[in-house]
Amino acid sequence: MIIVMQVTATEEQIQSVATRLKALGFRTHISHGDVMTIIGAVGDKHLIETESIESMEGVKQILPIQEPFKMAGREAHPKDTVIRFSNGVTIGGDSGLVVMAGPCSIEEDPQHLFNIADVVKESGAQFLRGGAFKPRTSPYDFQGLEEAGLKQLADARERTGLLVVTEVMDSQEVPLCADYCDVLQIGTRNMQNFKLLKAVGRQDKPVMLKRGMSASVREFLLAAEHILYQGNENVILCERGIRSFDGTFTRNVLDLAIVPVLRKLSHLPVVVDPSHATGHRYLVPPMANAAVFSGAHGLMLEVHYDPDKALSDGAQSLNLKQFGLVMEDLKKISAFHRGLTRHECLLH
Repeated sequence: MIIVMQVTATEEQIQSVATRLKALGFRTHISHGDVMTIIGAVGDKHLIETESIESMEGVKQILPIQEPFKMAGREAHPKDTVIRFSNGVTIGGDSGLVVMAGPCSIEEDPQHLFNIADVVKESGAQFLRGGAFKPRTSPYDFQGLEEAGLKQLADARERTGLLVVTEVMDSQEVPLCADYCDVLQIGTRNMQNFKLLKAVGRQDKPVMLKRGMSASVREFLLAAEHILYQGNENVILCERGIRSFDGTFTRNVLDLAIVPVLRKLSHLPVVVDPSHATGHRYLVPPMANAAVFSGAHGLMLEVHYDPDKALSDGAQSLNLKQFGLVMEDLKKISAFHRGLTRHECLLH
């Protein structure tokens, strides 16, 4: 539910209401608006003593939250969440486009990852992505280097200063991955692995949640709700394509309409992965550009020093030269898009 405070409510009164709600077992979030302050309260509504809360000083009214995603939605959290990293990088709100780039799988030779990381850094990206644990459709495909791959990522971060994103597949592996990376990624196959969502929700590392390949918007946001409910407020939503009836010419369907939908319904940052969505490198640049215009806060791109020899997803990976050219275009498009204001006004 939402507790709307009076315009004249003092900070002491606001904190008093929040303290009372916490004593009743509610999770609270205070949003200070330009005109008034609201307090989002998540918990068992049957526990709340509605009349006593409404009678507290400074309270104007109590409203129910209509959508089931109470913490991920804008009703109780109208302002955009901005995730801040120790090196000054931010994602969300109006902080500008961020790019996460790197190989689908980390391979045996560390120098290969270092070469990719150097180009990713020089081209202006902020994050290095790489898979140490690889969920594969076939058990005969390369499954990843596991902790050895995580160590390569950490070494590349030390070398370049890039932040590190990697996928975690099992709740038991969460502490290990958290030790090495800056963002924990939940892949499409695990979007509704609720035990895993709860495990990353108890970590203090940001989590990037990829949309399930057949998930609705509501299911996607409710998956994010599981993470938020455990106490981790730094969740990034990632659109990576959904299943369709035609997989001949594109790997999946890149649902760019979901970007403004998510930005309207939720305060969480939104990232688009055109590499997994399209499955073909020639489609990645135009879809990346389109994602920026749709309002995405960030992009995740697969990059490899020699895509034809990549151990996984080579067909959708950009080579180093192609990535540099794509980044040049993205910088121009992002700067142009930031000058458009009417689109942002329509969202909220």
